[in-house]
Amino acid sequence: MQIRFKKKTKVLDVGITVIAGMLSVCFMLYGVSNFGLSEGAFELILDLFYIACFVMILMYLFNRLHPKQFNYWCTLCVGITVLLRDILFSPELTSYPIRLTCLTLSVWLLLMLTYFYARKEWESYTKLNLWMIFIVDVVIAILYHYDISCLEHIDKYTNFLLTEIWIRPTITYGLVACFVTEAKMKEQT
Repeated sequence: MQIRFKKKTKVLDVGITVIAGMLSVCFMLYGVSNFGLSEGAFELILDLFYIACFVMILMYLFNRLHPKQFNYWCTLCVGITVLLRDILFSPELTSYPIRLTCLTLSVWLLLMLTYFYARKEWESYTKLNLWMIFIVDVVIAILYHYDISCLEHIDKYTNFLLTEIWIRPTITYGLVACFVTEAKMKEQT
């Protein structure tokens, strides 16, 4: 099997991303089985998109997906999770300014992903544009984490919510890591 990336650090980077993400998804699936479908049915839908993204990252790593296919499908899955979790069914947060900031950043993230997805010449997307996708997603996760862990009452669901919050930034990191390398490969040819 031929691996797309030649540098071992990049393979390790993508591998750790996939392993960490899959462990988080498994933890979420355990939470759904522990709390029941009445509490975690929405998480199962999100987990399906997360698993699809990790499978696509692995397929991309092992040259089973063309970069355009990976771009379209992985960006689409991440965009759907942003739309579902952060915009349509946004969690009720204690702090209204944090909730409004998260909603604004989520719309911005969705617009960046849509722009990235719709570009015919996505290779021209700069590294800064790619890293901005990851940075905005991390800022959203930090704000959610702060509100849930510091401002709200901690209960039996808190650990599962905090884990679920950090799955998508893990995916966007893998997505960006793959495409930063792809952009470097296009510059070299």
